[in-house]
Parts: sequence; C-alpha cells; structure tokens
Amino acid sequence: MDKRIILYIAMSLDGYIADSDGGLDFLSVVEKEGEDYGYEKFVESVDTIIMGRKTYDKVLSFGIDFPHAHKRCYILTRTQRPDEGNITFYNQGNLKMLIQHLKSQQGKDVFVDGGADVVNELLKDGLIDELIISVVPVLLGGGVSLFKMEYPVQKLTLSSAKSFDTGLVQLHYITDRQ
Repeated sequence: MDKRIILYIAMSLDGYIADSDGGLDFLSVVEKEGEDYGYEKFVESVDTIIMGRKTYDKVLSFGIDFPHAHKRCYILTRTQRPDEGNITFYNQGNLKMLIQHLKSQQGKDVFVDGGADVVNELLKDGLIDELIISVVPVLLGGGVSLFKMEYPVQKLTLSSAKSFDTGLVQLHYITDRQ
C-alpha cells in the first residue's frame, strides 16, 4: 500500500480550527477523560508530521515538550532555521516536491497537522489523500477557517462517520484519485 498524506484535524461546526485570537479553547467542549477520539491510534500509524510554523509555535506555547519529537517532522516556514533533532524547518517553498519525496520513502503514512495555510496549499495541488475531520459541536462565528476556498474541486468518498456522546462527529474521507 502506498504511503498516504492524511489530514487529521478538529474544527467547529462552522468550519473554524481556531478562534479569532488563534485560541483553541473551543476544543474543551468535547474533552472527556479517557477519550482521545482515536488520536493515539492514528499517531501510531504515521512516522512523519507536516505542520506550519504557526501551529508548531502554538503547540510549544502550551508549555509542554513537542509531542512529535520522536517522529520525523517538517515545520513549514518562510524563515530559515536550523533543524532540531528530528525536526526539519522546511522553507524550500515547493510542497509538491516535499510530498513526492516523502511518498517515495519507505515507512508509515504522513500526518498533516495544520494549520489552514498548509492544508489549503496541499489541497490546491491535490496532495492530501485522506481527511479525518472531527467536528466539534460549537459555532465560533469567526476565526481561522479550515477551508479557504482556493483549491480545485476534489471528489471524496466517505470512509466512515463516527459520533460520540460528547457531540463530536468524526468524518473520514478518502480522495477519489486513490
């Protein structure tokens, strides 16, 4: 089976991945002890993470160690920075080349962890193979929109839909080009 590029992300019902201040407090609506909505199992299925620099900085702002430091990580940035362990600060600009390189290597799937600019750049070039979107039952009314409507039409097939007692609904789509 070919290596897949998989977006795994949470958004509000109205399509925002962060509030207007970049905050993620809305995610607390679905926090439940012992429930991770399949996240841990998903993370075990990947060996590479792609995320934008703003998302990376947000994770570090939580005052915790970077949770993916043991995996190969590509932090997309416009600024040149030295690599740190498994973390590569990628500023080559050509995501298509990076994705082709990652797909040509042996190993597990690739986790796209955001943010919206990265997701939309990948969608523009049809580089995301699967989307796993957890819809949080809250309307934010504004913020950082997951989809910026700057990409071509892409047909998707629903692989699964799971609902949880917290009101979260997790949708798993596969692109039809697979």
